[in-house]
Amino acid sequence: MCVRRGVSLIVNFWGMDAEDERPVSTTDPSTVVGDSSTVVNAIGAINLTPVQAVAPPGVPTVTPPPGVPAIAPRPAVPTPIPPPLAPLPVRPPVLRPPVAQNGEVRASDSDSDLEEMGSDRGTADSAQEYEISAESKLARERQEKALQELLMKRRAAALAVPTNDMAVRARLRRLGEPITLFGEREMERRDRLRMLMAKLDAEGQLEKLMKAHEDEEAAASAAPAEEEDIQYPFYTEGSKALLDARVEIAKYSLVKSALRLHRARRKRDDPDEDVDAEVDWALKQAGSLALDCSEIGDDRPLFGCSLSHDGKMLATCSMSGIAKIWSMPQVQKVSTLKGHTERATDVVFSPTSNHLVTASADKTARLWNSEGSHLRTFEGHLDRLARIAFHPSGKYLGTASFDKTWRLWDVESGEELLLQEGHSRSVYGLSFHHDGSLVASCGLDALVRVWDLRTGRSILALEGHVKPVLGVSFSPNGYHLASGGEDNTCRIWDLRQRKSSYIIPAHSSLISQVKFEPQEGYFLATASYDMTAKVWSSRDFKPVKTLSGHEAKIMSLDVAADGQFITTVSYDRTIKLWSSKNIQKDEKMDID
Repeated sequence: MCVRRGVSLIVNFWGMDAEDERPVSTTDPSTVVGDSSTVVNAIGAINLTPVQAVAPPGVPTVTPPPGVPAIAPRPAVPTPIPPPLAPLPVRPPVLRPPVAQNGEVRASDSDSDLEEMGSDRGTADSAQEYEISAESKLARERQEKALQELLMKRRAAALAVPTNDMAVRARLRRLGEPITLFGEREMERRDRLRMLMAKLDAEGQLEKLMKAHEDEEAAASAAPAEEEDIQYPFYTEGSKALLDARVEIAKYSLVKSALRLHRARRKRDDPDEDVDAEVDWALKQAGSLALDCSEIGDDRPLFGCSLSHDGKMLATCSMSGIAKIWSMPQVQKVSTLKGHTERATDVVFSPTSNHLVTASADKTARLWNSEGSHLRTFEGHLDRLARIAFHPSGKYLGTASFDKTWRLWDVESGEELLLQEGHSRSVYGLSFHHDGSLVASCGLDALVRVWDLRTGRSILALEGHVKPVLGVSFSPNGYHLASGGEDNTCRIWDLRQRKSSYIIPAHSSLISQVKFEPQEGYFLATASYDMTAKVWSSRDFKPVKTLSGHEAKIMSLDVAADGQFITTVSYDRTIKLWSSKNIQKDEKMDID
């Protein structure tokens, strides 16, 4: 059949009529498709006569040129017959158990298979009786227990349990359970109450307990309705002595501030007053400061120094815990003060008398007279003391301590009037305003705070230093405050603007002490661990003089009341006196 179809295609291609086609018998052995030779014989037996093709109308007839041979006929390629496909096997449908919904518990696959097998067997096995093994019983018990725990957790999650730990403890107490277990935390205690309430709910006893609880709360709320809550004050009440001290400080500060303002107005309005000339003369005196005397102060390094109000005595303290009094300007030892059991950290003279106070690391401060007699001890701090300062009236003493507080004491009675907190770290330095109304404190928290002694409030918190502040000093002009610390800078704060007006990169190491000239505040002196002390103009805070001579870090300094000389003490155990050359020339002229 394939051979005949191929032959007819070839005949049609050469333009033969159907009549000229030679019939091919399908029963002829030569036409049987067995191999390739039989197909070739069948094709060769056909008489192929070329017939000229008739072109369709409108298309020109192309005649091949003479000498071109006719195209040979293409042999027909037999098309193989594919074998019939076998049918695909049909798989039986897979029966899956229904999916368990929320809260439903389905039997295991083995149980379901057993049930199906039992149902298929019919009544044949129904008559047989079998016993459940011990393992199956244990499995069923575990399954029932897990189901009960699941239901219990669901019931517990739906209960309202208080979140306040005190309320949780109170409810546990009412339920007769321990309010806490060893090592139990708040959330664990709350979960324990939740499970206990769920258990009681499952047993049907929760409603009864809740009703009793509501009755108790109703009875408790009705009983104390007549009692009033005690209102505690948000502040700590001070003593009567503190109140009297605040009144006295207010009176003193009003007089002093009135005198300061009167003097400032007179300098401004009086044409005879030349403030610039006075400042220039004071800076010229400070610029001529030179080393006048050097003396060994103690066997151990010196920590503090202070000049008396008349400039005739100098007090020093050292690491040995001993303080000494020296005569000025010869720097000769007058007396020795022994009493501290630890190193002495600071010493200061009273502004109105020759009494002085020393501070120590033994957590106490001691009051002495100029002859070296011990008069009083100020005890109360919980850690070692740092710097101390006298109130301008001379009646009160301020002490700074590493217990993060500073305290105000009555000098005459030794009573502690005020314990003031406010710094987050140790308090290191104190300075009283010359009017007596304010006090500034500085500490290791890099903060300077200004306090109003008349009200006890913190009126300013001056932030700017990036490291601990070790020294602070008020200017006599009333509105400038200097501070220096471990960031090697000295900052000048303007209390009127409540911000820093000058930042002086004063030293190459930390600044241990700052002091204004006490009479008019025309210059500022700073001491540093770089073994130098420097003098700065208060007009523009430019450097005026550098005092070099110590062989170790300078721990403290003080300026005389008239500003004519400066004393410094150092870790090299020496006391150095820096005086103006003009004073020596004037004294020589007077002698002549």
